[in-house]
Amino acid sequence: MKHKIVIIDDHIIFIQGLSLLIESDKDFSVTGSATNSHDGLELIKQQKPDLVIVDLNLGDEDGLELIKSISVKFPKTKVLVLSMMQERYYSERCLAAGAKGYVMKDAAADTVIRALKAVLEGKIWLSEDEQKRYIDSHFKEPQQKQDSKSLMDSLSDRQLQIMRLIGQGNGTLEIAQMLSISTKTVDAHKEQLKKKLNCSTSQELLRLAISWNK
Repeated sequence: MKHKIVIIDDHIIFIQGLSLLIESDKDFSVTGSATNSHDGLELIKQQKPDLVIVDLNLGDEDGLELIKSISVKFPKTKVLVLSMMQERYYSERCLAAGAKGYVMKDAAADTVIRALKAVLEGKIWLSEDEQKRYIDSHFKEPQQKQDSKSLMDSLSDRQLQIMRLIGQGNGTLEIAQMLSISTKTVDAHKEQLKKKLNCSTSQELLRLAISWNK
């Protein structure tokens, strides 16, 4: 029997191309797709797929929260993240949320297939560089010098979400509307971000956020 795969990504054209790639392998069948969290969760409930491919950037929604919801509501369904967002900043957080692998969208086509097979076999999939960083950070002595990776680790999930939205060019009002919180709360998070990330001005925070979103 073929493994059932569901794709949750907010770009329909990307879903179509990814579906063709996945179904070129005899072991997989893409049984459905969704462009938002609500429809994605409903689809998983109906189809009970073996694996769900999730993008972290789902428009106004946060893919990290979706991963957590899938892990809680459908613990038998494996999650593979496929995203343009930098693996070194997001992969560990995704694994902590319940994902079993992380692949960058600019990876080679065969990498996606290999990642799918590895995750379905019960393995964790990360790039070679990220595997090394993960081992170094968990099993070796911590470095004295704090780098951008450790700074990112200091952020809460909400702060990371706001950092991502800042890097995408959203202002305080836009972020407040997207997250259904007050502008005052957004400003408070921005101040905390500046303190944690050693940014003296909002412009410096913006430049850092943009660089992290590349």
